[in-house]
Amino acid sequence: MVNRIADILIKYGAIEFGDFTLASGAKSSYYIDMKTASTNPELLAIIGREIAENYEFDVVAGVAVGAVPIAVAVSLASGKPYCIIRKEEKDHGKSGKLIGDVIDKKVLLVEDVTTSGGSVLFGVDALRENDADISEVVTVVDREQGAFERLKSAGVRLSALVKASEIVYIES
Repeated sequence: MVNRIADILIKYGAIEFGDFTLASGAKSSYYIDMKTASTNPELLAIIGREIAENYEFDVVAGVAVGAVPIAVAVSLASGKPYCIIRKEEKDHGKSGKLIGDVIDKKVLLVEDVTTSGGSVLFGVDALRENDADISEVVTVVDREQGAFERLKSAGVRLSALVKASEIVYIES
């Protein structure tokens, strides 16, 4: 196979077949388990290097929980800071949705898997509310179920290291 990221996702068992309900509510005959796969340091390091070497940014950001390990891997590979986007704003301590400085910085938002793009749009909105320059998202796997179009309509370009059709075609 030409796509080495797809190869390593298959190697580490990131795809399973069965009956699944996705975060978007959609039903699927396959599941891409990036959260478990990204607990493997070898896989995470490869993904981090791939993104760090191919995209320009000042800060990398990820929405908790699934994208945070990817953001950390990209940060370590690039030597650039990262930002965590909380799902809910804290009302204690240092409140807010973001952990990290993004003001007036070019931010690359990373995601583990995109389907409809809802989680990513949440992250884009949070970054824009905090004066970040955000125009690009990189996902490890795009399920090719509307995220690209939805993000494009929000003025954001979605790039995928792997498209689901590349993995599902090989495994089915």
